Amino acid sequence: MLNYTTYLHATSDKWVTFVHGAGGSSSIWYKQVREFKDHFNVLLLDLRGHGDSKPHLKDAFNDKYTFDSITKDIVEVIEYEEIKTSHFVGISLGTILIRNLAENYPDRVESMIMGGAIMKLNFRSQVLMRTGVVLKSVVPYIWLYKFFAFVIMPNKNHKESRSLFVREAKKLYQKEFIRWFKLTAEINPLLRFFRSMEIGIPTLYVMGEEDYLFLPTIRKIVDSHKTSELIVVQNCGHVVNIEQPKFFNDTVIGYLSSK
Repeated sequence: MLNYTTYLHATSDKWVTFVHGAGGSSSIWYKQVREFKDHFNVLLLDLRGHGDSKPHLKDAFNDKYTFDSITKDIVEVIEYEEIKTSHFVGISLGTILIRNLAENYPDRVESMIMGGAIMKLNFRSQVLMRTGVVLKSVVPYIWLYKFFAFVIMPNKNHKESRSLFVREAKKLYQKEFIRWFKLTAEINPLLRFFRSMEIGIPTLYVMGEEDYLFLPTIRKIVDSHKTSELIVVQNCGHVVNIEQPKFFNDTVIGYLSSK
């Protein structure tokens, strides 16, 4: 089972589950935990191979890495903790997992907060993925990760986010990076399906105005999905919860408190 931490609220029965992105860990939510646990029960987890969810000698995660299998990891924790429903807060690739969880386990999801959401790979990001596919077995993964991080978070004000994700990614193994990278083979059809199907669960997209790779697609999705809303954060890039934590916390807590 995944490594995870819970914070129980004295009176609230609402749960908020945080899902980080590829190469990160639950530590990326350090600017959220204090405020969120004052309002809700909080579940933080490390995805397989990340943070403290490292495989043992006899690999606990030796099944094929798919979005469905990784999503099931999250559901197993929720079931073990007897959490009937939760709001889900994700960043970057974590938003894909949350959307997939909502598709497969809709009764578990009260709402989705999608920070730096990935719902389409544009031409530039597809070139990045193809480059990674070619080089993943011959180039140290951390070189690739640093390059990807710089392309996705290029500005000076993105430096903290970029540095944090690279620091967390260094804790991965080359083998683990390759396993996760192979998920790119199924990402395009999955995202195409998500864009075409409105799921009917309240969804708040929180996107940086400088999230050049992914914001344009989210604008189009919100225009066509009636249960979706979009907040664009000024002077902010891809990792909105780190670059603008106060705005992110105030906005998301206000949204969740109304549900």
